[in-house]
Amino acid sequence: MTDKNVQFPQLFLRLALSVTMLSAVADRFGFWGNNSAWGNWENFEAYTRKLTFFLPESLSAFSAYTATFFEILFPLMLFLGWGTRIAAFGAGFLLLVFALSMTMALGFKAPLDYSVWVGSAGAFLLAVQPKYLFSIDHLTNKL
Repeated sequence: MTDKNVQFPQLFLRLALSVTMLSAVADRFGFWGNNSAWGNWENFEAYTRKLTFFLPESLSAFSAYTATFFEILFPLMLFLGWGTRIAAFGAGFLLLVFALSMTMALGFKAPLDYSVWVGSAGAFLLAVQPKYLFSIDHLTNKL
């Protein structure tokens, strides 16, 4: 497979993962209005408590903040193409933990409906690419 065969699908995957994850963050801060899944931080924390039923409540709240931090950091890195491999592995693991938590708390259907497994797999696929065209990583490697 040549670089030309993968450059646009790779860029599309990078941007799709980035925008999708940032959309989830926007939702928990109420930016999507009536089209929200959570609509506000309190609803998101309640949802996080449901998914992390096996943790004490204080750790559940901490996991909501931690997940949000990484759901902002990794997508921004992916969007810019800066530290792409690290960001892709991070997003893959974050989505994998989310998929496993959803499966344990809500059953198999929920993570399938929200394509969390696909997002995780896509992030891991992106992480193992040999280089990242259209990225800051690619520009800095050329210098």
